Amino acid sequence: MDKQTQTEIEAAAFRGLVEHLRKRTDVQNIDLMILAGFCRNCLAKWVKKGAAENGLEMDYDQARQFVYGMPYEDYKHKYQKDATPEQRAAYEKADKAVI
Repeated sequence: MDKQTQTEIEAAAFRGLVEHLRKRTDVQNIDLMILAGFCRNCLAKWVKKGAAENGLEMDYDQARQFVYGMPYEDYKHKYQKDATPEQRAAYEKADKAVI
């Protein structure tokens, strides 16, 4: 596989992931962190880093809007819930398990 084809496949997979996360507003970031070790905010940080590596200026708020499909504060107000004590405990346990 040539580099351009690989990049196009990776980009398509990334777009699919972002679209999936935008649709699954029921899945909280803390749940993603517990199960996968990353969340939408982590993804935004990777987008910001990728932009910088390609000579593009993008701040964290712009990167989060790119991932969330709306300003983060709007998303937070509409969809984000406070973490339950159970979620916090699971996060702490999962975080300690990371090597």
